[in-house]
Amino acid sequence: MTTKCEVCPLRRRDAFAPLTKEAVRAMQRFKVGEMTVDAGTPLMLEGSNSPQLYTALRGLGLRSKTLQNGRRQVVNLVFPGDFLGLQAALMGEMGHSIEATTKMTLCVFDRTEMWSFFRQDPERAYALTWLAAVDEHFLGETITTLGQRDALQSIAWALVKIHRRGKSLGMVADNAMTFPYKQQDLADTLGLSLVHTNKTLTKLREMQCVVWSDGVLQVNDLDKLSDIGMVDPEPAVQRPIM
Repeated sequence: MTTKCEVCPLRRRDAFAPLTKEAVRAMQRFKVGEMTVDAGTPLMLEGSNSPQLYTALRGLGLRSKTLQNGRRQVVNLVFPGDFLGLQAALMGEMGHSIEATTKMTLCVFDRTEMWSFFRQDPERAYALTWLAAVDEHFLGETITTLGQRDALQSIAWALVKIHRRGKSLGMVADNAMTFPYKQQDLADTLGLSLVHTNKTLTKLREMQCVVWSDGVLQVNDLDKLSDIGMVDPEPAVQRPIM
């Protein structure tokens, strides 16, 4: 059965700002259904357009761009609560592809209704603008990492970000979270070779910071990992949920 917005399980997570009753009703009108896809399913393709927008309700995915020579750059990872397709809605086509890494359930929204938020619902319009600004901020951090952090610092930075995000979503227990990505996905995120990524993860394990094995990410020393990655403490800022 389709999940009603008023009982959405994401609303119980620390990551997301509370919704007013009016916002819940607005989202319920915006939502046209749900879709479940298997791991490996393309959700949106680079250069394509779509009449629909999505919120990841359950499961994990990734966003990526592919060059003409076949090489791939992972733009970022998709976690529950992420809003997908805003780029196509605003720019007319997707600048990257989105693929399900695990089985995913997605809330489906009618893209044409999005503009009603800007005409009639300032709260929801602000949420969309906030999400776009956060994506821009994160890409700025990523560019800084690619240009100024070495491999050890880059991987430490990425794993701290991932662990923090997972914890805010209730995905972390005893400092461990399910993390079903491949080392190649992390390598393609940070512009590293698979061999270099593997060696760096081994070094971090030997430093007793982190272990990533069999689809589980275990962070043993978050403070040390943060120091290596030059990641400053962040205030707890709740994200809008669409």
